[in-house]
Amino acid sequence: VQLQASGGGLVQAGGSLRLSCAASGRTFSNYAMGWFRQAPGKEREFVAVISGSGGSTYYADSVKGRFTISRDNAKNTVYLQMNSLKPDDAAVYYCAAGPLNAAYPRLYDYWGQGTLVTVSS
Repeated sequence: VQLQASGGGLVQAGGSLRLSCAASGRTFSNYAMGWFRQAPGKEREFVAVISGSGGSTYYADSVKGRFTISRDNAKNTVYLQMNSLKPDDAAVYYCAAGPLNAAYPRLYDYWGQGTLVTVSS
C-alpha cells in the first residue's frame, strides 16, 4: 500500500484544517487507517484510527471532541478533520495502514510521508 498525505499548513490557534491520505496498491477497505503525529524532539504519538469499514473510530484523549477521522473507501482516502487547533497540535502528521484498530505505531505496516501542521498562537 502506498500512502500520500496532504493538507497540512499554517493555521492560527482556534482554526481548522483537513488532512487527507490517499492510498493505492491494495484493497483499501481491508486496512484500518490511523493518524499519528510527531513534534520535534518527541516520540510519534497516536491521534486517531478508523476501521476498514469505517464503522469504528478511536481517538487520543488530547484530540477527542476536536478531531474527526473518516474514510471514503470508494476514493481510497482517509481524512482527519481538525478543529479548534491548539499550538500543541503542531507536528508532522502521518497516516498509516494496518490490520488492526491500534494505537501503537509498530502495529502498522504502511506509512505515508507526513504532512506538516503549524499552529500559530
